[in-house]
Amino acid sequence: MKQDFSKYSVLTFDCYGTLIDWERGIWDALQPILTENNRLDLTKASALQQFAALESHQQSAAPGMRYSSVLETVHARFALDNELATTDEMNEKFAKSVAEWPSFSDSADALCTLQTKYKLVILSNVDRAGFAASNRKLGVEFDAIYTAEDIGSYKPDLRNFEYMLRHLSEDFGFEKPDVLHVAQSLHHDHAPARKMGLANVWIDRQNLSRGGTDWKEGNFGATALVDEVPETDFVFYTMEEFTRVAVG
Repeated sequence: MKQDFSKYSVLTFDCYGTLIDWERGIWDALQPILTENNRLDLTKASALQQFAALESHQQSAAPGMRYSSVLETVHARFALDNELATTDEMNEKFAKSVAEWPSFSDSADALCTLQTKYKLVILSNVDRAGFAASNRKLGVEFDAIYTAEDIGSYKPDLRNFEYMLRHLSEDFGFEKPDVLHVAQSLHHDHAPARKMGLANVWIDRQNLSRGGTDWKEGNFGATALVDEVPETDFVFYTMEEFTRVAVG
């Protein structure tokens, strides 16, 4: 059956995990503390799941904290939990690593093509400075950018989606049926998007949807686990694949 995207006018994107390869960026940024402490036994999968749990806890406990400060706190707590020596300088350097996190190889070309047909909007759990650095890797000027710093809370808080929808209505005249939310994270994006009644596209870069009954054993990367898979309207495995269908 042909997938019809003609009724949507605006695509709202999560950034990290969807457009930016934050798992690679986070893992690279953890290398100094792991090397300094000779703890190369800590695997990438373990480190990223620890990061996911620590980040989720910190964002929930301090929703008004800037993302750079969240990352400093997470790095310090990661060190404590794993009995690693760290310093304020190392914690701060980890926080600043957002600017170095690479984009996925298909992101910039996909966004450039999608922009010929849709308005493009970012809804991200970072601060403005962090996203500005990432934006330079994505090659497009977004029509609107809404960050956790602007909103005062972090996804999956519904306030982030309410803020986005309010501004899309007030600033552009778009209403909920015009909007298609595009994201990788089930926890941060798809669960709250469905609660808000938003149509959604799962960019399943971790291939979790192919796991069948064993999907919980899959690789969630740096994203918190969910108890069940929220409903999604469309599933694609790359931005390139989604773009081919969405633009036609």
